[in-house]
Amino acid sequence: MFKKNIDFNKAFKPALIIYAAFLAIGLVLTVIFGVQLDINFKGGTRITYSYTGELDYKSTEALIEKTIGKDVTVSESSGLADNSKKIVITLVGSDSLSNEAQQNLAKALTDAYKDNTFDLYDSNSVNPTVAGAFFAKSLAAVVLTGLLVILYVGIRFRKIGGVSAGITAFASLFLDVLVAFFTCVIFRLQIDSNFMAVVLTILGYSLNDTIVVYDRVRENKGINPTATTAELVNDSLNVVKVRTFITSLTTFSAVVMIIVVAELFGLTSLRSFAIPMAFGLVSGCISSLFISAPLWVIWKNYTDKKAPKTAKKKSGRK
Repeated sequence: MFKKNIDFNKAFKPALIIYAAFLAIGLVLTVIFGVQLDINFKGGTRITYSYTGELDYKSTEALIEKTIGKDVTVSESSGLADNSKKIVITLVGSDSLSNEAQQNLAKALTDAYKDNTFDLYDSNSVNPTVAGAFFAKSLAAVVLTGLLVILYVGIRFRKIGGVSAGITAFASLFLDVLVAFFTCVIFRLQIDSNFMAVVLTILGYSLNDTIVVYDRVRENKGINPTATTAELVNDSLNVVKVRTFITSLTTFSAVVMIIVVAELFGLTSLRSFAIPMAFGLVSGCISSLFISAPLWVIWKNYTDKKAPKTAKKKSGRK
């Protein structure tokens, strides 16, 4: 497989179809189930209690909602160090609990589950206005990163048409971010600060792979200046494909181990990081090989065909 040359330009359309199918599924599920935003992005209150023994979460959730008179989301968490169990109560949006309401909730849980030894572990409230501002700043950071990518690639690879290469590189990076986002939707994971870390990490990995490809294209163009853009890109991708695959596989294997640990021990914070990270890494590997550079070839071929027509029109006017 590795020794055989692949026509990456022909593989562009099948890869794009796979992306379109995945994104369509994610979009449909987004419309049906919506997006779960963390309180850091939407505002609200999160209260965590540690407890012992076993709990029936459905009855516990019903008791909590009856006590505070609001809909809540109840999830489970556990600690590796002390083998403790935790129940996480989340109210997202404008809903928040006063100190008195939190005290009443603690009393209701203690009275209802006397054998489970409920103790307040953590309590956090975020104002919706502050959360909205934080969300806007996070999006602005991602957009700024994209613009810097176009600028950097445009300057570094200006001899081979850097701006167009930068734009197609950003398009593939945007696909990777969408894959990570819809992964959260499909697996019903909250969009939280972990997701922003995932996005920036994926951008770094995918961009690095893409730059390696463009660097090889620039080198090959100096060796064989008469070769077409499609030939240069295809030869370059066949040279770097093993390196890209092995790098992605190594990182992916480590992330899969994190997912296994998170699932075994109920570590929701690790789960919300590792699952979209795994899908994002796979997407980054695919997009850097099958999307970014082949898309740039299409762009270059289009502009090269258009250039003679423009030149003829100008000469005709003269």
